Amino acid sequence: MRRSGKQRKAELQLKRAVKRGDVAPPEPQPRKKHLRRPPKLGHSLDARLLADDASRAARKLQSQFVKLDPNFLEITKHLAATLPLTRPIPDDACVLGVDHALSSSDLVVDQLNVPRRPKWKYTMSKVDVDANEQGYFRKWITQTDAVVERWHNQNNQPVASGTDLGSGDPRVPDTAVQDKMPCPPTHFERNLEVWRQLWRVTEISQILLCLLDSRCPPLHFPSSLESYLASRKAKIILVLTKVDIAGSDRAEAWTAYLQKQHPGLPIVQVEAYQQKVGEQGRPVYESHLPFPFRERLVDAMRQVHEEMLIPPERVRLDEAKLKRWNPPVKREINWNGLLHAHGKKVGSIVGGAAMPKGKDKEDTTDDAQEPEQEGSDDEGQLELQEPEFLTVGLIGQPNVGKSSLLNALFGIHKVRASRTPGKTKHFQTLFWTPDVRLVDCPGLVMPAFTPMDTQVLCGILPISRVSAIPFCIHQIGQLLPLETILGLAHPSANSAPVEDKRTWRDGKQPSSKDNKTHWIATEIMTAYANKKGWVTAKAGRPDIHRAGNAILRLVAEGKIAWAFWPPGTDLTTVGSSGGNGIWLIRDADQHAQELDDEDDEGGSGDETDEVESPDEGSDEDGDKDEHPTDKEEHQDADFKSVTVGRFGVLAIDD
Repeated sequence: MRRSGKQRKAELQLKRAVKRGDVAPPEPQPRKKHLRRPPKLGHSLDARLLADDASRAARKLQSQFVKLDPNFLEITKHLAATLPLTRPIPDDACVLGVDHALSSSDLVVDQLNVPRRPKWKYTMSKVDVDANEQGYFRKWITQTDAVVERWHNQNNQPVASGTDLGSGDPRVPDTAVQDKMPCPPTHFERNLEVWRQLWRVTEISQILLCLLDSRCPPLHFPSSLESYLASRKAKIILVLTKVDIAGSDRAEAWTAYLQKQHPGLPIVQVEAYQQKVGEQGRPVYESHLPFPFRERLVDAMRQVHEEMLIPPERVRLDEAKLKRWNPPVKREINWNGLLHAHGKKVGSIVGGAAMPKGKDKEDTTDDAQEPEQEGSDDEGQLELQEPEFLTVGLIGQPNVGKSSLLNALFGIHKVRASRTPGKTKHFQTLFWTPDVRLVDCPGLVMPAFTPMDTQVLCGILPISRVSAIPFCIHQIGQLLPLETILGLAHPSANSAPVEDKRTWRDGKQPSSKDNKTHWIATEIMTAYANKKGWVTAKAGRPDIHRAGNAILRLVAEGKIAWAFWPPGTDLTTVGSSGGNGIWLIRDADQHAQELDDEDDEGGSGDETDEVESPDEGSDEDGDKDEHPTDKEEHQDADFKSVTVGRFGVLAIDD
């Protein structure tokens, strides 16, 4: 009960009188017991504990990457404000370099590899298995970091030619003597729990669909992943996704290139989305796999399945073994049902991994899954029963389209798909038909000698985790004419030219300077911030960090269409890019509408509002600014958000 001012004053006077001894102290009164109200629905202790467990489980499967060196961030920030971008972009920029395609370096002898699950037995306890995997993974991290650091140091000899001796701060580099950006580090998955998802999917799958982005397929199939999949017993099918973005010509060129590089592996092209006209004429994309692409995918799976039904040669030579041999897959599959399976009748979720086992499977160890035990593979299959269904796993790097392909196969939204890389946290098991089971694996950033800016361009890394924003804008600006794509006006155009009031003798006046506009990365971010009216809260300067964040999202999410040609492509046959680099010029009206929709729904929405400028004391993005899902984006399409300046809330609508 709240007391009034008079009551508090009287209590204070009584307390002082007791302290002076004028009044006897009052008798202590027993304290009243305050009965607790019953907790509201959903606020009980058990509910809070369940919520805490769920949040801890989500953080447990969060991807982990190494933090960038502060010296690297400082150097690239200065260079992004001084180094001009190459204009026009050379024609050969649209062709992927051989060094990127091979994902290796001649300077590094050691090769990167994917961590493999250590051998285990059913007699081992859970603690022993976990300790064994933890120890192996720590050793793998140490070895991989050493190889990456050696590669990074060899590509930066030196990173900067020196420091500005005239400045008192040695951290400020001498950018006047450095004419190019330093080689950035590369990122790869550093969370053991995420790698365990890949181990489990590759163990329970008989066929693996390795998804590659058709805009730059070699970066999604590095040598580390190729060697790992070659050691597994599952059959591999390469699937080129996002063919609708790259175009049929580039997709066919990449298919021919991959067939030469990886002979014997089937390659299939797919599209996962269909464009429709939504409300107010805005384009809306829904999950859809055209029948020709579905038919090619099912045919490739049928051919691989037929190969797995053929016994090995040494089993065929022994009649006794041939009678007892069972194939590792289900014999009878209704392939016609896969062609027409869609809608609510498919995609039922399976609880747990539910690996198909025979009667004698419980008495065996998992050594049969290891490549070193291939000699005992045929003997082990002699006693195993035929699996109940065919298991097909989908693997690949983040943002390559695994969940989108699942939704397109089912013809209905079954799994969560988002433009933000790494939305899928745990592998999901769903039935395509009663005979075929699909397993969606979370995306993993594979270890490879791929620069960080290329990983950002391909959408492998979440933009909210990228701290070198100016560096990425500079590197991407060397491949894409961002000022033309975004329709930017140079910041110098807003200021009046400075009049030269000096006097010159006859014939001594220098010739007029070149009036050609040169762009740098910082000016691109400044111009985009001015166009959108984004300013910092305190100083009122253009919020270049928010602008750079939004530009990187446009590129990574496909709002700005781009694609590479395969290495060795003859530019005379494909035509000149006209100084546009890897930019795919589409319909101008549709392109402008997509960029406007992105700015209204995502660029000035929840994600960029949480991004603070470095001028305001923030160094990096938080993990909270996640991009809304496609479903939420379509639901909010009816509402038009207007980007205003600092005092725009005071405006009066007419």
